[in-house]
Amino acid sequence: MPYPKLPDDDRIVVEAARDFARKRLAPHSLDWDAKAHFPVDEMREAASLGMAGIYTSEDVGGSGLRRLDGVRIFEELAKADPVTAAFLSIHNMCTWMVDSYGTDEQRKRWVPKMASMEFIASYCLTEPGAGSDAAALSTSARREGDEFVLRGSKQFISGGGVSDVYVVMARTGDAGPRGISTFVVENGTAGLSFGPPEAKMGWHNQPTAQVIFDDVRVPADAMLGGPDGAGTGFAIAMNGLNGGRLNIAACSLGGAQAAYDQALVYTTEREAFGKPLIAEPTVAATLAEMATTLEASRMLLWRAAEALDTDDPDKVELCAMAKRFVTEHCFTVADQALQLHGGYGYLHETGIEKIVRDLRVNRILEGTNEIMRMVIGRAEAQRATAGKGTR
Repeated sequence: MPYPKLPDDDRIVVEAARDFARKRLAPHSLDWDAKAHFPVDEMREAASLGMAGIYTSEDVGGSGLRRLDGVRIFEELAKADPVTAAFLSIHNMCTWMVDSYGTDEQRKRWVPKMASMEFIASYCLTEPGAGSDAAALSTSARREGDEFVLRGSKQFISGGGVSDVYVVMARTGDAGPRGISTFVVENGTAGLSFGPPEAKMGWHNQPTAQVIFDDVRVPADAMLGGPDGAGTGFAIAMNGLNGGRLNIAACSLGGAQAAYDQALVYTTEREAFGKPLIAEPTVAATLAEMATTLEASRMLLWRAAEALDTDDPDKVELCAMAKRFVTEHCFTVADQALQLHGGYGYLHETGIEKIVRDLRVNRILEGTNEIMRMVIGRAEAQRATAGKGTR
C-alpha cells in the first residue's frame, strides 16, 4: 500500500530521512551486524541533518519538530537498519530530557553537543535488580558539600562504555519514586567504569554494557534541573519514556515494513508448482494480514504521537497502546516475511533474519509489553471509575 499522502512540509521531512537511510545505512547494515560495528560516523552525519535533536528546542541546536515527525523519521531509518534507528531514538530521548528539564546553564552546556552528537548519550535507568519496577532502583547519589557521590550500577545500557554522557537516575532521598533525581555524568569521570559488552540475540551493531558507579563524584550542578530537580528524576524518566515508546514502536514498524516489502517481491517473482507463490491463496492471505497490520500500526502510532504533541490527557495510555500493539504485531509481520522466504529467509544475506532478531527486543525495552498492559488497564479502570465511558 502506498505511504499516506502528507502535506508538503511533512513530506519533505520524511523524504530527507528516507534518502539518508537508503544511501548511508541500508548498504552497510548487514556488514555492521556481522562485524558488530557501531556506526558513529553515520550517526553524526544524521545529526548534521537534525536527527539527533528532532524534538529538541532550536535555540540549543535542536530541530524543533513534533513527535509525529519523529516517529515518521524513525520508521524510515529503521527500514534501512532498525538498530541504528533505535540508538538514535535513545539518544534523542536523552537530548530531549536535558533540554526539557535542565537549567539554562545545563541546556547550553550539554544540549548543543548532544544535538550534534559530538556527545553521544546513554539513558541509565534499569538496574540488575530493578527493571520493570524502576521506582525500586538502588543506585544512590549522596550529597557531600558541593558534590554528589554516585554508587551502584545500571544494566543493559545501550552505548555503555562508548557514550560520552550518561543520563542517570539515582536515589537522593527516601524509597519510592519521589526519592529519585537525574544526573548527567560525563565519561572519564573517576570511578565510572563499564562491564564487558553483552553478547546479544540481536542489536549486534550497538554496544550494550553494564555501567558501574564506584563513588563517582560529580558537581552538584550535574543534577538535572538544579536544586529544584531533587526528587523529580522518576517523573523525568517516565516522561522521557513516553516518547521513547513511540520511537521504538516506529523502529519495529520500519523494520517490519522492510521485511514485508521483500516478501512481496519474493512471492511475486518466485514460482512453485508452475505459478507465482502469491497466486497461492494461503500466501495471499498472509500478505493481506501483514499489510493490514502495518497500516493499523502506522495509524495508531501517529495517533499516539499527535496525543503527545498536543498534551492530550490520554497521552500516556495511547503511547503504551502504540508501543504494545506495534512492537508485538510488527515482530509477527517480520517473522511471517521470513517464513514466506522459506529457507532463504533464514540466511543472513537476505537481511530478513536480522530484522527478526533486531525487532524481538523492542517488546522488552522502554517498558515491557506486560507493563504496557498494566498501564493501559489502569487507565481504563480510572476512566470507568470516573464515569467517563468510552474515549
